[in-house]
Amino acid sequence: MTPGFAAETLHAPALPGAAPATLTAVAMSGGLDSSVAALLLEREGVPVVGLSMLLWDRSQQVRHGRCCGSLDLGDARRVAEQIGLPHYTLRMDGEFRRHVVDPFVDSYVGGRTPSPCISCNTEIKFEAFRERARRLGAGRIATGHYARIRRGDDGLYELHTAVDTSKDQSYFLFELTQEQLSRAVFPLGELTKTEVRELAREAGLAVAEKGESMEICFVDRGVREFVEDERPELPRVPARVTTTAGEVLGEGAPTYRYTVGQRRGLGVAAGRRLYVLDVQPEANRVVVGDRDELLAPGLVGRGLHWIAGEAPGDGVEVQVRIRSRHPGVAATVESGGGASCRVEFSEPQAGVAPGQAAVFYRGTQVLGGCWIEGPLR
Repeated sequence: MTPGFAAETLHAPALPGAAPATLTAVAMSGGLDSSVAALLLEREGVPVVGLSMLLWDRSQQVRHGRCCGSLDLGDARRVAEQIGLPHYTLRMDGEFRRHVVDPFVDSYVGGRTPSPCISCNTEIKFEAFRERARRLGAGRIATGHYARIRRGDDGLYELHTAVDTSKDQSYFLFELTQEQLSRAVFPLGELTKTEVRELAREAGLAVAEKGESMEICFVDRGVREFVEDERPELPRVPARVTTTAGEVLGEGAPTYRYTVGQRRGLGVAAGRRLYVLDVQPEANRVVVGDRDELLAPGLVGRGLHWIAGEAPGDGVEVQVRIRSRHPGVAATVESGGGASCRVEFSEPQAGVAPGQAAVFYRGTQVLGGCWIEGPLR
């Protein structure tokens, strides 16, 4: 076994002597945020074990800021030693490939714009990792997410935005369930990033001056290059770039190199500013148009999920964010039967991209969300 790596057969007796319901496993990535989350729990006297996930083996790359790179896993181990926590690394690269990497690549090939961070939270951190932690005797898991969990008057668990709105990560957690929230802890939800870094400095943590991690942590050179490396059999056939009226403007790059809303690098000259409106791999076609044509009155969604477990009625009025940095717009959500839905905006929005998430808010509370199937026309 590689030194510092825990096999699935590791048992709870190797961990602190605490009842399973009280032991908390902190997902330690080697970054600043998860390190301070572990520090805060230890200071509260909570029985804690640090668990790191080997998700994407970059052991040959000596650099920080990538998904579980060798230096980052080493940082997690050093911080755990500084705090005085037992630490183990769990190999979970198989689950990560199945649930995050392969769907990410398939989405781009299929003309969609995926959000792998949501899939990672839903399938890996709050499902597969939580199950591994449970086997080790941990009744709760803690992460360095900037978000808050509250218990409502009705006894249900609620997900809320972080105090530091510039670092809020609630958008990426919309698929969490009542059961998952009941066993999760977000120690940083009430803190700002500045306060978190100052806590690390005061404690002398090895990661106190460490920078931010990469947004798509497993992509090194670029998304397009990553897709081509993962799918070398893809035909590199230039796509026809057309207007909505069917006028052919020329040939561009293969369809998987385009995303809805893209303005630069279209590969054609038209004498005016154009945006990608639609990507159609089956027709080897990319549809472009003016910014006004990019605007949509709403969206069609799939995979509708309500954190409370059921919809708070039909025709629900919410603030919806259609990508992580979207400021949000007032909207009405109507169930379309099953897990489908229709979301109508109070004013048209640009860049409704299939494959992205639409997340519903009411004030600071995250009500739920869905995956964007396409814009309403």
